[in-house]
This record gives sequence, structure tokens and C-alpha cells, in this order.
Amino acid sequence: MKNEKSEDSGTVGAFTFVLHSHLPYVLFHGQWPHGTDWLFEAAAETYVPLLNTFNRLVSEGIKPKVTIGITPILAEQLTSAIFKDSFVSYLKDKIKISENDIEDFTRRGEDNLRRTAEGWKTFYTEIFNSFKASYNLDIIGEFARLQDKGALEIITCAATHGYLPLLGYDQAVRAQVRLGVQTYKKHFGKAPKGIWLPECAYRPSYFWEFPVENSGAGYMRAGVEEILNEEGIDYFIIDSHLLEGGQAIGAYLDRFGGLKDIWDRFATEYKDTEVDEPRPPYKPYMVVSPDGKGKKEGASVFTRDPKTAMVVWSGEHGYPGDSSYLDFHKKHFPGGNRYWKVTGPKVDLGDKEIYEPNDVPERLKENATHFVSLVKETLKEYRDNFGEPGIITAPYDTELFGHWWFEGPTFVYNVLKELATDPEVQLTTLSEYYMEHPPKKSVSIPEGSWGEGGFHWIWFNDWTRWTWKHIYEVEEKMVELSTKYADTDDPGLKKLLNQMGRELLLMESSDWQFLISTWAARDYAEMRFSEHYNDFKKLLKITELVIHGEEPSTGDWELLGDIEKKDPPFPDIDVSLWGKRKGEV
Repeated sequence: MKNEKSEDSGTVGAFTFVLHSHLPYVLFHGQWPHGTDWLFEAAAETYVPLLNTFNRLVSEGIKPKVTIGITPILAEQLTSAIFKDSFVSYLKDKIKISENDIEDFTRRGEDNLRRTAEGWKTFYTEIFNSFKASYNLDIIGEFARLQDKGALEIITCAATHGYLPLLGYDQAVRAQVRLGVQTYKKHFGKAPKGIWLPECAYRPSYFWEFPVENSGAGYMRAGVEEILNEEGIDYFIIDSHLLEGGQAIGAYLDRFGGLKDIWDRFATEYKDTEVDEPRPPYKPYMVVSPDGKGKKEGASVFTRDPKTAMVVWSGEHGYPGDSSYLDFHKKHFPGGNRYWKVTGPKVDLGDKEIYEPNDVPERLKENATHFVSLVKETLKEYRDNFGEPGIITAPYDTELFGHWWFEGPTFVYNVLKELATDPEVQLTTLSEYYMEHPPKKSVSIPEGSWGEGGFHWIWFNDWTRWTWKHIYEVEEKMVELSTKYADTDDPGLKKLLNQMGRELLLMESSDWQFLISTWAARDYAEMRFSEHYNDFKKLLKITELVIHGEEPSTGDWELLGDIEKKDPPFPDIDVSLWGKRKGEV
């Protein structure tokens, strides 16, 4: 393979894209504008295009060495027969929509729009053929195949993307992580070495007090790194401000208009984290909780490089904001295809200019070359200052490439091809680098995330406080029931408890608080959260009947069956996930 270089060959360091793939559970919960269309759009515009990108590189003798996270709840959805059948229909509909647009633009004599409509038809036809013929309807299986070939590494995540620092009980954190490991093994046939913490959010060990009233007594919590170590996880990823101090880059401010309003109110109270020693983000560190409060066994951490992050993440100043690229927001009615370009960062939707695909390739090459030069400059600077080669960890939401930034997969292709043929940079995965360069230094890092402000405020604020009160209520009940009845031999009780566990996990998804805070889909998020909470409470009433020796009605059992059909992920779930271990509070 062209990119198999070692540091002995004179490289200045290593590089890996780290892509985080996630969507909340949406099957059986609406389609448009909120619901399964989110999943179809991500699969059509991001997952399949990136698979095509990686396979193209492999066919050219290049191992992409991308580190890609796939959340367990996303893997469960992408392997569902319902998704596979529905996605085929979705792609056929998009091809038909493109054909209708071609006819419409031809009739109106708008040749530039017609050419782009023909491009959409070609695009969706290629995605259809890739999904059905090349990948046999199995996106997860194709990712697994590429991992087995050594082309990339797949890491896991918390089961439903629960915001771990704010979950109320260590048992709830363990259940999210443990089920994440179990689900990974089911889909990929091996244990994961790394994990993407939801929202890159971390919490050390300390005395925890619930942040909402009437939610239980405080107690000494385990650090997240301890729980990862218990489950065999070697490493996770954080934002640079947790390691180095200072302000978080922020991943979402440019992409969600409602977020800027609450950020402006919060920013007046923001204070930078202070770190009293140099901690460059170009090597792994072992993380331990401070002051000996936690155990000494932890997990290692890789850190987001702020320089390469900004030129991609920023919608206004980064590559995706280039005036020539396809605009994300403006869509053609009624089909939803996009025919306009960014035009400019402050240009209103009504003033967007028509997209010209022929203008794009040169801009993509320029952006990729600039990115590669930035990678090399950053690695050289680190080597010159610290006397050793380092690694640039470049984490992004996978959906940025293709869904938000239509040209993103081609950008990834250009960057990886250029780096693979550059003698100074080694493409690697995080696990490969971890094995070759185990951490030599232990550090304690503060609580925080990669969101604006670097803390929890996007997920915990006046608009979302009520959700946490319900989460803590349900977590407490789940731990109690698991501790008492995990070993029950009553099949009905077992089914009830397992489904209650699913409803808790779906409640804990960080997406609901994010969507509420950003106003991106507030009504849908509030409805979804409440639905899972109410279903838990309904099942709890039936469970209490069984516990007290009473026989539930036929209607009660039918209700359980209906909820199981609506929320069936993690078929092998077991209520013992939430049981207390010896010595736990």
C-alpha cells in the first residue's frame, strides 16, 4: 500500500480523520420533516458516499486509515430490515424527483438548472447501485469489511449517545458504555479499542450532587475514565480546551441559528480553563481523576487539533463556506433537491446564486492542498519545539461530509490521497498510534464537552432542566428494579424490565436536549422524550402488578407488545446492565 510509512522513513508525524457517525433512534417515529428522513439523508449523502470514497482509495492502493465512530443506536438502525427496505424506496423516490425536475427545467428552458438536476439523478442512481449491488443493502457490513482489511478503524460510543457527565448514577453510565461495547461486538465481531464519548463530554471522579431538586442524595462518583477502563476501552477523544485550557472551539454555533441567542447570553459568564503546564494536543495522555479521588486505572485520551478543526468546522470561515459550494439550506419545492450555491456567508436565501458544478473541482483541490500544508506545518512545529513526531487527531461529525457539506467526501478523498503520497506524513488510526506510542504521562482534566463554552450548558439549561428531572427519576427506579429482579426467572417480568431499560436508554439520548436548545426540532424532541418517559411509566405500572403477584390484563400485555414493536433496538438487552456492583452506592 502506498501510504504504509513509518517514522523511521523521515515522517514529521501522523494524521487521522476521526469521524463520529450518529443519529438518534427515529425508526417508527415519524418520517418528514423529522424522523426517518434524517436517517435516509445521512445514508444517501454521507455514509454511502464515504464508503465509496474509502473503497476508491483502496482500489488505488491506499488505505484511508480513518478512525470512524458508529454509535450503537445508529448501527442498530442501519442493520434493520425496515431501514433497508425503506431506504431503497427513498432512493427510488429521489431519482423520480430528479427526473421531474429535469422535465420541469427543460420545459422552462433553464439549462443550468436542468444540468444540475441531471447531476442529482446520476448521484442518487449511483447511491442506489452502491447500496443495493455493491454493499448488498448492508452499510454496517461494508464498514466492518473495510476494518477487517485494515483500511480503517471503527470505534464505539455510548449506546444511545447519552450525555455521560450528567447521567445521575454510575450504573446508568456503565449501562450506556457496556451496551455500547456489547453492540459493537455483535456488529463488528471484535471488541472496540476506542470510544467517542457523546459530545466529547467528560467528567472526573468527585462528590456528585444532583443538579435538579428532589433527585436523590449526593455521593462519590467514578470518573468516566474508570468506567471505560472497566469495559476494556483504551482511549477516547476530547476537545483541546480540556487539555490545554482556554475556550472550546465549538462545533455547532455556525450551523444552528437558535444556538447563537443562548450562547450570547451565556458568554458573559464564561471563564477560560487554566492549565499550569504545557500540554500539546499532539500525543496521547493517560487520564486519571485529580487528588486521588478516583482509581488510578484509567483510559488514554487523544485531543482535537484546534488548527485543522477551525478550517473545516467553521461555516463562515472554513472550507464549507466557500461561495462555490452547494448551499445546504435552500431547497427546491416540492422535491427538496438543492440547486443554489453558498454565494456568500451573509447572503439571504432569496439572493443565492445558481450552483455551477464545474466551478467546484478546482476549489476542492485548493482546499485539500491547503489542509495538507496546514497538517504538515503543525506537525513540523510540534517536532521542532518538542523534539519528537506527533499525531494530528482531526475529529468531525461524519454527517458534515456530504450532508451538510455536499462536496465533503471528495475533500476527504483529495486530502487522504495527497497525504498517502506525501513522504513526510504517516496516515494511521488511533489504535495503531496508541500501540506504537503508548502514553508516557498521566494528566487530570476538567469536566466539559466540545460544545460552545466547553461545558454542559447546551444540554442543561432552563429549557431542558425538566428532562433531567425525569431522567433521574427513571434511572433511580431502573437501578432499584435491576438490583432486585435481574435474576428473575419470570419471562413476563423479564420482558417488561428489558423494555423499560430500552425506554430509559432512548430517553437519555443527548439529541433531545440539543434539539430543544437549538430550536432545530424542539417540538419533535420534546414529544419524543415525553413519549419514552410515558411508556416507561406505563410499563412500570404493569411491572408492579407482576411484582405484587397480580396478573396483568390482556390489554397490558398487548401494550407491552406494541411498545416492543415501536422501540425494538438492542434485542439482547438485559436488565442486569443497571444492577449495582458490590460496594457501589
